[in-house]
Amino acid sequence: MFEQIGGLSIDLKGIEVVLATKWKQIRMIIVAPLLRVAVLICLVMTLMIFVEKLLVAFICLVVKVFKLKPEKRYKWKPMSPETSDLESGVQSYPMVLVQIPMYNEKEVYKLSIGAACNLDWPADRMIIQVLDDSTDPVVKDLVEKECKIWKSKGLNIRYEVRNNRKGYKAGALKEGMTHYYVKDCDYVAMFDADFQPESDFLKRTVPFLIHNPEIALVQTRWTFVNADECLMTRMQEMSLDYHFKVEQEAGSSAFAFFGFNGTAGVWRISTIADAGGWKDRTTVEDMDLAVRSGLAGWKFVYVGDVKVKCELPSTFKAYRYQQHRWSCGPANLFKKMILEIIANKKVSIWEKIHLIYNFFFVGKVVAHASTYIFYCVMIPLSVLIPEVELPLWGVAYVPLIITLLKSVGTPSSLHLIIPWVLFENVMSLHRIKAATIGLLEVGRVNEWIVTTKLGDASKTKPNMEVVVNNAKDLGEAKVVEPLLGVYKKPQVRIWQRFHMAELWMGVFMFIAGFYDITCAKKGYFFYLFLQSFAFFIIGFNFIGTSINIS
Repeated sequence: MFEQIGGLSIDLKGIEVVLATKWKQIRMIIVAPLLRVAVLICLVMTLMIFVEKLLVAFICLVVKVFKLKPEKRYKWKPMSPETSDLESGVQSYPMVLVQIPMYNEKEVYKLSIGAACNLDWPADRMIIQVLDDSTDPVVKDLVEKECKIWKSKGLNIRYEVRNNRKGYKAGALKEGMTHYYVKDCDYVAMFDADFQPESDFLKRTVPFLIHNPEIALVQTRWTFVNADECLMTRMQEMSLDYHFKVEQEAGSSAFAFFGFNGTAGVWRISTIADAGGWKDRTTVEDMDLAVRSGLAGWKFVYVGDVKVKCELPSTFKAYRYQQHRWSCGPANLFKKMILEIIANKKVSIWEKIHLIYNFFFVGKVVAHASTYIFYCVMIPLSVLIPEVELPLWGVAYVPLIITLLKSVGTPSSLHLIIPWVLFENVMSLHRIKAATIGLLEVGRVNEWIVTTKLGDASKTKPNMEVVVNNAKDLGEAKVVEPLLGVYKKPQVRIWQRFHMAELWMGVFMFIAGFYDITCAKKGYFFYLFLQSFAFFIIGFNFIGTSINIS
């Protein structure tokens, strides 16, 4: 077939054949071998995750079958005034500090302060410390007045503010420990502003610390007041329930180590000092303290029967920022601490292997990389590049078992397993990006955006954000923050309403699915279309709740 162009006769069919031949040669010699290596790496990562999930599931099964609750593994006696040692003068109720860090928590400050003040513990043996970093003078005034109300009722409550927000939460907690009255306290319970402990929280957790001097931390389980608010909160509940019921339980039972969740836990105060105190070098100050305490030889215990209510982010924007911090921070901490872990002399080689390989590498790096690269990149590429084949066990059987193992945390939501998997695959795009930023220590490595809390889900309010950018660590960071008092609805251009990365991924996977039906016929089109629709739904922001600005 020839066509006349500018007086020249060109053989378009011949050019097409030549280009197709050249592309096939490039594909076979360069592209396909590289993709096969990538597939092999992904399969190895999948097996690493598979083995880890089987291990933690086995540990939790043993704990459940043999009823090895923390009260059986460690000494535990109920708190009672009658158990006081009158001869030695030792009180049965030790002095406990309760810390509540806050930042412009207009919707939830009453809930958290009220829950802390209603803890069933002698008033003269408890100090409640409200660490208020609020920048809105109206909110500061409300929080201070609430503290005065409870103080008038006989509670020993201290309202503490500081003149800067360096280090954000870590900085507030660190400064809070410097006050003169803290020296009288043996233990510190920590609750974020939206957390509401039950009245018997201290009576069920502190005895572990009293009777077991080797224990540094008692971590309790989170439950969610707004889990049924929308599909996105239901899927968050599934992921977090697995984390608490399986991962935390296994870490506590087998290794006496897990990552502190930053809230709903009780620390031995001497441990914090022994581990070097709070540090603001990453956005996961809680995990940083936990790792350093573990390396110092301290043990942790997870008590899943003690539950503390809290709130899940219900807007995709808030959830995406939260996941960036939760993925970037651990990867950054891993980079900063790996040599320290290797050189440590106080823990065994097996504890080091667990910390480096299982806790950090598989849990904080491989999990994100495998999910995104294998299920969102390699599967569609294997359709477009026919020379690349994926083994059925790696693309179907093993992932199915992993998914079922992860779904046991919330059996009531088993019917949501397909949208949950698709949603997690979409989120892996943000998580691998955040983990890479953390490992390379570039860009948004120290970005901190406070998760919006709505309190009552029926209420709406402007989104509050605190962004920390371009700082070596949080201690040097500059904070940019809007106030609540004056708020103007921002003018958002039409393309800024959408999430372009998700939309491009949706287009890519849709094209691969269409090509599979028409040409490749590998049978992946059903998954590719479903996953592309998931990317489109999130890309067009049709997920979570909307916050109306009145």
